[in-house]
Amino acid sequence: MSSMVVTANGNDSKKFKGEDKMDGAPSRVLHIRKLPGEVTETEVIALGLPFGKVTNILMLKGKNQAFLELATEEAAITMVNYYSAVTPHLRNQPIYIQYSNHKELKTDNTLNQRAQAVLQAVTAVQTANTPLSGTTVSESAVTPAQSPVLRIIIDNMYYPVTLDVLHQIFSKFGAVLKIITFTKNNQFQALLQYGDPVNAQQAKLALDGQNIYNACCTLRIDFSKLVNLNVKYNNDKSRDYTRPDLPSGDGQPALDPAIAAAFAKETSLLGLPVAAVPGALSPLAIPNAAAAAAAAAAGRVGMPGVSAGGNTVLLVSNLNEEMVTPQSLFTLFGVYGDVQRVKILYNKKDSALIQMADGNQSQLAMNHLNGQKMYGKIIRVTLSKHQTVQLPREGLDDQGLTKDFGNSPLHRFKKPGSKNFQNIFPPSATLHLSNIPRDHKMALLQMATVEEAIQALIDLHNYNLGENHHLRVSFSKSTI
Repeated sequence: MSSMVVTANGNDSKKFKGEDKMDGAPSRVLHIRKLPGEVTETEVIALGLPFGKVTNILMLKGKNQAFLELATEEAAITMVNYYSAVTPHLRNQPIYIQYSNHKELKTDNTLNQRAQAVLQAVTAVQTANTPLSGTTVSESAVTPAQSPVLRIIIDNMYYPVTLDVLHQIFSKFGAVLKIITFTKNNQFQALLQYGDPVNAQQAKLALDGQNIYNACCTLRIDFSKLVNLNVKYNNDKSRDYTRPDLPSGDGQPALDPAIAAAFAKETSLLGLPVAAVPGALSPLAIPNAAAAAAAAAAGRVGMPGVSAGGNTVLLVSNLNEEMVTPQSLFTLFGVYGDVQRVKILYNKKDSALIQMADGNQSQLAMNHLNGQKMYGKIIRVTLSKHQTVQLPREGLDDQGLTKDFGNSPLHRFKKPGSKNFQNIFPPSATLHLSNIPRDHKMALLQMATVEEAIQALIDLHNYNLGENHHLRVSFSKSTI
């Protein structure tokens, strides 16, 4: 078992000639190369957090490299597999991760103090499993003997959050027995039950107000009035970890009516969602790796675009029926996923069904587009009960209201690991234009309002600029 002892200033050139081979045998120590110069320990540690506990780190600043040690080889393998399919980026630069020849890192703690301090801070939050002493509890003004059930609401949900991600995060504070998730008032919500109210209390203290991912998905946590959850099915909406024998229920609602009623009472007391602080690197925040957490937590290496379960069909209502076409809906909803089919309803032409490629994409589109203005009307976007959008029968004329876009060359997210996955932003008045046939292939275009920007995107995306150059239009996170 080769271990590595670091001496001098952590830059012992005899040991580090970048000697790690690309196809080395798996190791829990990973060698990370091509790091941007100003990158911090916290950012490198954050790459590993979705996959498991990070136990050591060594930064080789002069060489733009780092070594990261995970608690288990299994976690390291999941991480390498994931990032070999989805190139990791730090500060918008691609970086490279491979197994190290070293089986563990033995760093000289006095020389690596800063890195160790960062690690300890992150680990403290990750493994806060020690019961809180009475004094802490009274200082925090939380009354003891609360319910073991937490009610969780997620604000600013720009990335999908799955039941598995919640389980991964909340398990840090004790055994999670049951989780029920559902969408209410267009917000993703969950009820989560611990074995012990003390664990619920610790989780609430540590996690309330934290972001799951960088600058989004803010946790709002309260104690529920319920003391026990009754879970009927084990599926992607609800889970009873004490009863693996439960049926999956084929997507039937997992919330029993009594719980729904109790919940309606509780939710009416809640205030408005609070915006997350941009760029706040909370210990939960995972830059550019939202999908990584979901994949690792679900115990499989997930590829963006692989069906993430959940409902793929959206119901869009309050459309401007004089103006709307399947093509305009395809273009706008195509910003957040690969639209497969669009059907404007024959008897209710201000409504349409839109089928996305997977549940993550439909969730993203709903979160970003519900309440936006299209052709002068505020549109409503909800999840539909339908599993697919039916095409009209052969030879039946439905006046062009249904369109199949399954083979469209305009899908933005077909390629696994495409850069487009990192450039998904809410509708904004600034548009990002690319594929312009001049020296400068990109431009930012500032419109007066978000509504005008939405209109311009619908009209201009894929506009033919000649010589087979088609303009690409997206929403930008920048302003001019």
